[in-house]
Amino acid sequence: MLEKSTNLNSGRQLIDPFDRDITYLRISVTDRCDFRCVYCMSENMTFLPKTSLLTLEELYRLASIFVDCGITKIRLTGGEPLVRKNLLWLIENLSEKMGNTNLEEITITTNGSQLVKFAADLAKNNIKRINVSIDTLDDILFKKITRWGILSKVLDGIKAAQDVGIRVKINTVALKGINDQEIPSIIKWAHTNGMDISLIETMPMGDIDGDRTENYLPLSEYRNFLERELTLTPSNYNTGGPSRYYNCQETGGILGLITPLSHNFCADCNRVRITSTGKMYMCLGQNDSADFNKLMRSGASDREIIRLIHHSINLKPKSHDFRIDKYNNAPAVDRHMSVTGG
Repeated sequence: MLEKSTNLNSGRQLIDPFDRDITYLRISVTDRCDFRCVYCMSENMTFLPKTSLLTLEELYRLASIFVDCGITKIRLTGGEPLVRKNLLWLIENLSEKMGNTNLEEITITTNGSQLVKFAADLAKNNIKRINVSIDTLDDILFKKITRWGILSKVLDGIKAAQDVGIRVKINTVALKGINDQEIPSIIKWAHTNGMDISLIETMPMGDIDGDRTENYLPLSEYRNFLERELTLTPSNYNTGGPSRYYNCQETGGILGLITPLSHNFCADCNRVRITSTGKMYMCLGQNDSADFNKLMRSGASDREIIRLIHHSINLKPKSHDFRIDKYNNAPAVDRHMSVTGG
């Protein structure tokens, strides 16, 4: 039976040491994924034992307490979140909180492989927006980047989501020498099909089979290449995430740039991350964490969990220390992005 949240801090904000309001919680529901993207993980991954993962009931309880503490937006991530068995149970229960608690929005970041199966159920449970990761529109290159992915299946999933009224945003990791020449076409494709798009710099997290420095593309410089084909003007559009947005005159669409390396966005950080094992990372690029798994499984009350939340927010650093160049080609942190949550 679920423990009902005591709502001790309803309406109170979580404010970090740098006077930033923390209103956005990203929850990785699993470290598992049905792709093996080359910049994200090794092909032969060893995933966490299932016994170490929070149950869906535990994730719900923890998320509910965060909402009571002032969280207004929750993003479910992975790994690939839609491969988590019975995930719809969690989505349904979180959805019921919208409208009568602080929670205003639930969103999902997905690789799109499971959307044909789940799109209708997501729409029924107040999922209005999702992010889908696509790094190329070339079938062969898509297979090369994802190792296990099938592009047509993802495109069918996007259509299924749009058909039930879910707004799709495309996330594209910019990779020098791999998709850099194709990106303008991907932007035009996204906008033509009613989708905004964000470009993302590869992040130095976890060991992979190759050297990230070979494919790192600083978007602060790449923007000059884009502007040969697209007229970009700064936009006031804001989704609460790390993208800096631009209007594209030629397409009428929105382009976001996520630049953790070339143009640090930490000054406006409003988020913390919960892993599938119940660890909270106050910063994506730092190792400091709080262990809610151990606390919850020791029989802690909601009040004790709230105390740890506030204590941990008070330890949130000002910024990450991501660097990637020929002198810094080792991961900034050992854990993979799939563990922390994309």
